[in-house]
Formats: sequence, C-alpha cells, structure tokens
Amino acid sequence: MELQESLVEYGYRRIIITITAVLCALLEIVDTTIVNVALNDMRGNLGGTLSEVSWVITAYAIGNVIIVPMTSWLSQQFGRRNYFAASIIIFTVASFLCGNANNIWELVFFRLIQGFGGGALLVTAQTLITESYPPEKRGIAQAIYGLGVIVGPTLGPPLGGYIVDNYSWPYIFYINIPLGIIAAMLTLQFVRSPKYSEKKSSSEIDWWGIIFLAAAVGSLQYVLEKGQEEDWFNDEIITILSITTVFSFFFFIWRELTYKNPIVNLRVLKNGNLRVGTILSFILGFGLYGSTFIIPLYTQATLGWTATQSGMLMVPAAIVTAMMMPIVGQLLQRGVKQQYLVAIGMVFFFIYSYWGYLVLTPDTGSDAFFNMLIVRGIGLGLLFVPITTLALSTLKGREIGEGAAFTGMMRQLGGSFGVAVITTFIARQNMFHRNDLVSKLDVNNPIVQQRVEGLQHSFMAKGLSSDVALKSGYKILDFTVSKQAQVMSYMDVFLYLGILFLICVPFVLWTKSGKTKVDTSAVH
Repeated sequence: MELQESLVEYGYRRIIITITAVLCALLEIVDTTIVNVALNDMRGNLGGTLSEVSWVITAYAIGNVIIVPMTSWLSQQFGRRNYFAASIIIFTVASFLCGNANNIWELVFFRLIQGFGGGALLVTAQTLITESYPPEKRGIAQAIYGLGVIVGPTLGPPLGGYIVDNYSWPYIFYINIPLGIIAAMLTLQFVRSPKYSEKKSSSEIDWWGIIFLAAAVGSLQYVLEKGQEEDWFNDEIITILSITTVFSFFFFIWRELTYKNPIVNLRVLKNGNLRVGTILSFILGFGLYGSTFIIPLYTQATLGWTATQSGMLMVPAAIVTAMMMPIVGQLLQRGVKQQYLVAIGMVFFFIYSYWGYLVLTPDTGSDAFFNMLIVRGIGLGLLFVPITTLALSTLKGREIGEGAAFTGMMRQLGGSFGVAVITTFIARQNMFHRNDLVSKLDVNNPIVQQRVEGLQHSFMAKGLSSDVALKSGYKILDFTVSKQAQVMSYMDVFLYLGILFLICVPFVLWTKSGKTKVDTSAVH
C-alpha cells in the first residue's frame, strides 16, 4: 500500500497535475463535439458529401473507443508519464494535420489518429487525478475531473460556432496546438510514473487481444454511427460488421481470460462496485451525449436557430453542473452514500426529460428551455462524481487505471448507443406520426377545406393564379404536418429517455456502497 501513498501529491505539484489533467480531458472532449457545427463548411471547402463529412466525427470516435481500454496496459509498457506526454503530442500534431488537410479523406485519417491520441488523454487524466489525491479526497478529485468531462461536450458547439462564424474551420483544430504544447511540457516536468511492474518483453505482447479488441469496438462503433443512415441490416457492410463485432467480442473475452499477460485485465470486473459503476457509466453516457445531441438538433432543424445560438443555449446548464461538482464532492467526503446521490440525479434527469416532453412545440422559445436545462445541469452534477467514485472506490494501485479505462469506454459507447438509438427512433417515429396525421386529414372535412381555402386566398393576394395558389396551400399544409410529426418524434425521445432513467432508480438503491469513509483508515 506504500506505493499508493507515494503517488499522492501535495501543494503546488498537485495543483499543476490537476490543471494538466483537466486541460487534457477538456481538449479531448471539446474535440468530440466542436466539429459538429463546422461540418457544413468542411463539406463546402473539401468537396465531400454529407455522409463523407460525417466520417470526420465517426473516425475520431472509433480511434477513441479502440484505444481507451488499452490505456492502462500501454501506461505500464512505456511508463505513464511518457505515454501521457506521447498521447498529448500525437493529439496536437494530428490537430495541426487536420487543419491542413487538403481533402475529406485526409481529414478523416488525421481525425482517426487524433482519436488514438485523445482516447488516452481522458482515461489517463482520470487515473492521474485519482492517484494524486489521498483516498478521503477522491470525491473532490473526481469532481474536478468531472468539470472537464461534463462541461466539455457543452463548450464544443458554441466555441465551434464562434470560430466558424468569425474565422474558418481549420482554426477549430489549430486552437489545440498551444494548449497541447503547454500540457506536454507540464506532463514531462511534473507527472510521475508508478512502478507497477517491470516491462514485458515484446514476445509477450497480447497481439491477438489487440486485434480482437480493435475489430470488436471499431466495428461496433461503425455500426452505431452509420446504422440509421445505411438502413441497418438491409446494408451488407453493416450486417458483416455486426457479425464481426459479436465474434470479435467473444474471442476477445476468451483470449483475455486465458492469456497470462492480457492487454485488458477483465478480472478487475470481479469488483462489484466497478461492475455497477461500469453499467451506470454506460447509462450516463447514453443520457449525457444523447441529450447534448438532441437539443442542438431540434433547435437547428425544427426551430431554425444558428449553431452559435443553439450552442449558447447549453452554457447556463453547464455552469450549473460545474457549480454542483464541488458541492457533490463535499457531500461524498462527509459520508453521504453514492447511491442516494445517483438516484436523486436520475430523478432530476427524469424531471428534465418529462419537462422537455411537455414544452416542445413547433415554435418553442429559448426561455422555455432555460429552466428545464438547469434541471438537467443539476442532474448531471449529481450523477457524474458519485458514479465515478462508486466505480473506483474499492480499487487499489494498478486496478484504478484499469477501472477508469472500463468506465471511460462504457461512457463513450453509451454515448454512441444513445446517438444511434435516438437517430433511428426519431426517423421511425417521424414516419409513424406523419402517416398517423395524414390519415386524419380528410380533404372533405370542412375545417381542412377552410384551412386550404384560407391559404389559397392568401397566396392569390400575393399575385399567384388560382391553381398555383391551391398547390402552394397544400404544400404549406404538408409542411405543417411534417413539422408537427417531427416535433412529436422529439417529444417521444424525451419521454422515453426520462422513463429509462426513472426505471434505473430502484436498481441504483439496491447496490452496495463504496466505503468512502471507512476506506481512509484502512489505507493508512
């Protein structure tokens, strides 16, 4: 146990390590969402189709998800400080290359490399912060780390919108370069590597584990990102990759449980708290990325807002989450059970979702979103820190990094599942509601006839001939029906997302707590 103590930092060193880790987590996460608002400009500049340019997001996510589970093992191979610094440098160089890309596929390739660098930043930053604080201050440590993770996705769109509106899209990548250089220098100067074990010889490297893992999570991520666009199993590539995912996961699990130096230590999942934390991280990712994805989409596609406007809408709620973090950290330190906080957070998330279900209309104003998003901010603040501390609370030494890798991967996959399920669901519900509304529109109904005649007269007043005006009237009616169907689909998403979180509450309350209080004496 001395090893754990020796990595605990005090004074200015701890402050610098914390700042470096949060900066890296922020860099990584802001880059996940900052591109969303710039896709149109990239498409215009680099001459790609919409589905080609969406690969800019997909490639990054695939790089992330492949590298995250391997981070703990790679840290042990190369030493944590070297590996962390190398990841920052890869991320920074890839950012420069992304900004300089000449065509869409060059950009996609550099985004994949950037994802490899970035995935490591997230998990290693979490391990660094966890180990730099003594166990009794872990709640505070996770709160500080959580600031980066929760605020990051929200900062992306407004920052991206501002840069795209005032400069040009390559600057969303160039902005990483000075920050990356500072972070790399601080890492080399202040971060220490734990001495867990001697390096393994290259003959013992688990190459098959790496191949199965990359094939499994890479294929899964592709299927989730592209499924709806390619019409799921009616597409040959999606079908092949789904089968690849299943078999690769099967062989990966078998390999890791039988090989003596596995690349991912699955045995760490014997820890009950980590298992629960991993599942909760998945649900958190689902809700966090799902709702971060759906609101800008709704405000831009249905209400016609600009990228900057819809990005700014999310900022007050992010500030509330940031203010909640230290409070939650303090509550955990005082011995409040993690499950209670998570359960309350899920109830808040349900209230936010149900509120969304109630306020959505074809012309909801920004004021209507404000309070509901504040509730979301409080809910996320209550969820993130307790879930992470619960997951890592009873792990020691090397296991902390392995546990952080699992929760990180599950949060990412949860987000991908969330976005995939929500896009598919919206598309299906849209068809359903549209057909339903059209079936109720009877042309012989006097109210419908009145509406169409009213529209026809208003178009005729603008100088259109009678038959063109009638056609235009029907077009407007059709547009109204489509818009209403769209709004109803979004309402369904909010309702079901809320119910999902509500269902989880009793399960959370049944779990055993991580002993935040008792652990401290045990460790000393």
